[in-house]
Amino acid sequence: GDQRKDLPGASNRGYFNARGKKTAAAIRQEITHEVEQLLRLVFSGCRKTGRVDLEALETAVRSAMHRAGAAALSELLHFPVPAADQRSIPCGCGHQAVYQELRTKPVLTAVGEATVSRPYYLCPHCHQGQFPADVELDIQHTEFSPGVRRMQAVVGQEAPFDQGRQQMKLLADLEVTTKAVERTAEAIGEDVARGDQQEVQRALQLDLPMVMGAPVPILYVQMDGTGVPVVKKETEGRKGKVDGQPAHTREAKLGCVFTQTAWDEEGFAIRDPDSTTYVGAIETAEEFGKRLYVEAWKRGWSRAEKKVVIGDGAEWIWNLANEHFPSAVQIVDLYHARQHLWELARQLYPQDPANQRAWIKIHQKRLLDKGKIEKLVAALRALHSANPELAEKIRIEADYFETNTERMRYPKFRRQHLFVGSGVIEAGCKTVIGSRLKRSGMFWTVRGANAILALRCCHLNGRFEDYWEARRAA
Repeated sequence: GDQRKDLPGASNRGYFNARGKKTAAAIRQEITHEVEQLLRLVFSGCRKTGRVDLEALETAVRSAMHRAGAAALSELLHFPVPAADQRSIPCGCGHQAVYQELRTKPVLTAVGEATVSRPYYLCPHCHQGQFPADVELDIQHTEFSPGVRRMQAVVGQEAPFDQGRQQMKLLADLEVTTKAVERTAEAIGEDVARGDQQEVQRALQLDLPMVMGAPVPILYVQMDGTGVPVVKKETEGRKGKVDGQPAHTREAKLGCVFTQTAWDEEGFAIRDPDSTTYVGAIETAEEFGKRLYVEAWKRGWSRAEKKVVIGDGAEWIWNLANEHFPSAVQIVDLYHARQHLWELARQLYPQDPANQRAWIKIHQKRLLDKGKIEKLVAALRALHSANPELAEKIRIEADYFETNTERMRYPKFRRQHLFVGSGVIEAGCKTVIGSRLKRSGMFWTVRGANAILALRCCHLNGRFEDYWEARRAA
């Protein structure tokens, strides 16, 4: 009764009270019929085989209960003809839509296919029809109940859509198409993304709520990017990684926020369990920066006693850090910086591992790892090569380390028990993006990829239940 209170027609509750005995009787009769059929099937099987096949039995019981449940829902979702004084409702055009008849609609629910019979209203002025019950039941323009769409969203964000279809059949005994999983998951993902954008717009208007709570000892922000394979139309006019070749991917930017309150006996930082949340999308750095700032704010950026941004050497990362997180300690991922030195060592001493290791021992272990970046830059600038390409490489690497000098004071960061690596976001690129969007044979539209990425972040952040509760309350 309470779930019906907002439906047009104040007599609905009275209708269900008056019809309660009849409805309950019909449901009991349907359940009794299904149980009797089930028992006949079980006893017949036992007599023939002399044993009980538990898996077959539990599957049969589930099917029987689904049939009974679907019949019960069909009874409960048979709406009455509106009372005489409730046969018109407002239309969007400003006139009144008039009741025409009861119309039926099949809906796949969590217990199988049910039939909804509800009033249909038509506006004689603009000829637009309305099913108010569909809006209240959240089945407008869809053949799936909210419960089934919720399942499709969960399996769709987790695995390829066809695998999700198979999971629906195996786990819930529901037959849906691969396309249905795709469309539903992407539609819900787009709805999640719209909510995220509304939060960003509120942030731009300085209308973010103050997040109350205890101080956060250390709050980290990390960000990175990874290529997502896309359909050809999404890369028109974009240069590929190889000169003269078109692009085949679009960069999805991913950010994460997590906290730290402790470190181990050796002083190495320990990430707080289950503290990592993610945001991501295929979008410009400017748009992504706003998205990541909102996530950091929700996680308590204003209450953090120490704030840290970690990333690789990409210019866009530090531009965003300066714009949105100006008070944070900035750290270049140590392992990324080491990789720069190794790449240079291989070019300085090709096919000579011994000299490569000797060079790294001096420039990495004695200079980079000890935070002596000025000496490292001077050593690089002292290198000379007759090879123009190698000389340019040396110059670029020297500039890289000089630009990031203060972000590479690793002994100082270690003494503060801070992380100096971006392993969390690198793992996130694989877990959040790679394992879902970069599987063999996948090619996405930007719209589809962003929808699934929004849905996946929502789920991994533990906010999907909150989203669904808010959706139901809307």
